[in-house]
Amino acid sequence: MEKICFKTAKGPAAVGPYSTAVIYGDTIYMSGMIGVDPAVQKPVEGGTLAQAKQVFDNIVTVLGELGATTDDVLKTTVYLTNIGDFAEVNKLYAEYFAPNFPARTCVEVSKLPMGLSIEVECIARKK
Repeated sequence: MEKICFKTAKGPAAVGPYSTAVIYGDTIYMSGMIGVDPAVQKPVEGGTLAQAKQVFDNIVTVLGELGATTDDVLKTTVYLTNIGDFAEVNKLYAEYFAPNFPARTCVEVSKLPMGLSIEVECIARKK
């Protein structure tokens, strides 16, 4: 199998030397998405919930570029700088990933890039 490195044309640009996703066989390994508006390449304003919405919109966009949807997501890892935001983010998460929820890990971290409060990475199947 060949490793294919993918850089998004519609989602947020990478803030470092990495691919937006790597496809290996029938699996997509998506790098962490943050709450950056791809139209202006700047973080969205409005706190964790606004950032989370942008994160999930970015995930939908990048998956779409790869011919996948949130139904194809097998596993997510959610990083929050304040685990107190978990319940609020969880409600929004459910809107994007229902009804067949992927496996998930959620952890609190001390800091994230660009001073943001949420980052989410995904593993998905490629059709």
